[in-house]
Amino acid sequence: MQLYHHPLDLDSQRVRISLEEEGVDYTSHHVNPITGKNLDSSFFKMNRRGRVPVFQNGSHIIYNTIDIIQYIERIAVVSSGAESISTSNREVIEWMQRIQDWDPKFFTLAHIPEKYRVYVSKFIRQVVIARMSESPELAGDYHRKLREAYETEEKLKEADVLRRGKEHLVRLLDEVERQLCETPFLAGQDFTMADVMLIPVLARLKLLDLEKEYITGRPNIAEYWLLVQERPSYKRVIGKYFNGWRKHKTLLKTWFLVRIRSLLKRY
Repeated sequence: MQLYHHPLDLDSQRVRISLEEEGVDYTSHHVNPITGKNLDSSFFKMNRRGRVPVFQNGSHIIYNTIDIIQYIERIAVVSSGAESISTSNREVIEWMQRIQDWDPKFFTLAHIPEKYRVYVSKFIRQVVIARMSESPELAGDYHRKLREAYETEEKLKEADVLRRGKEHLVRLLDEVERQLCETPFLAGQDFTMADVMLIPVLARLKLLDLEKEYITGRPNIAEYWLLVQERPSYKRVIGKYFNGWRKHKTLLKTWFLVRIRSLLKRY
């Protein structure tokens, strides 16, 4: 089983946490969207949206995050051979979908300093143009990706887009806060795939230095956040890259690669 992902990507984190929680072995392939590795023709032919994560088991390829997680659950059930183990119930799936409905893209980009965001956006557009030239048979898909990059920059100028993203997040967190008042985990007494979906959202807020604004003021979420950070799956998937000085190392390494390739025009 192959997983194409990157530690910076929120959906990739969700899939990797589920793999760790279920104890499923896989081969890891890092594909960094910020440096344009998701646009390399070898990956782009497999997923022409150019997005991670991508999960491959033989000839079976899955792109949707929730579908991947549910597939991993089924693999774990079959591998265990234990009849008592079951996959996510309806309540868990509803929470998973509710969390997935919040798109972190514009919220995240809006909290990145403009000079860095614009620099990376220009770099990505150059990468797309270079790959389009190298693989003319994929030109239509690359052109769509280029148009998407321009549209993203335009939408970031719209106050309504940013406001809606923030309001959606606040509603979601308020709902989570109410639920955690009744149960220790999101869908009951036990840790489930609903928690797997939520943890990277909280990690993203911490990464953006927004923990005080969105987490600390919600006491149930704050307590829950401390609890889930102690899980081995969190430490392996997120803590390994973003706790303390590691956060700066991870981000600086990515920024350095973008700068060097831009200066050398090695797109």
